Amino acid sequence: MFLRKTIAVLATTAALSTGLVGTAQAATVLTYNSTGAGQFQAAVDKGAEVWNSSVTNVKLRKTTGRANITVTWDTGWPRARVTSLGRGSWIMGTQAVNEGHDTVRISSHEFGHLLGLPDRRTGLCTDLMSGASAGTSCKNPNPSAKEKAEVEGNFRTAATVQATTFVDAA
Repeated sequence: MFLRKTIAVLATTAALSTGLVGTAQAATVLTYNSTGAGQFQAAVDKGAEVWNSSVTNVKLRKTTGRANITVTWDTGWPRARVTSLGRGSWIMGTQAVNEGHDTVRISSHEFGHLLGLPDRRTGLCTDLMSGASAGTSCKNPNPSAKEKAEVEGNFRTAATVQATTFVDAA
């Protein structure tokens, strides 16, 4: 029994030292406050859940107090104001909702900006950051594998993100 435990410890140590097995990285926790999102709070929460289930090294946690990310709504187009990686605000614009765009997709997309992703307007529903260019029939709120990897990379290296405002009009 002692020999088996010793061999297991040595094998684990060797795997860690050679990089065969990685150590778990603690997730960066970003708080968001959606009390100003009115009737869209459930969609905002679902958008956060999408990212929480898609990436491992960053998590979005809801709060009613001071937060890294503030979410509100107005009658314009959805837009995000990024001050730095994981910091800023975004607005759920009812103009896009009234035109038929999916509220959870909008939410996931806008959170994507705060996680360091730009608009890509590919027109593909499989690309979350294609935004409105994918059309109103697109209901996919999930980031592509490439988008997930980019967010993971942003938070692994603490990427520098320029202060930017993204206006997601079609």
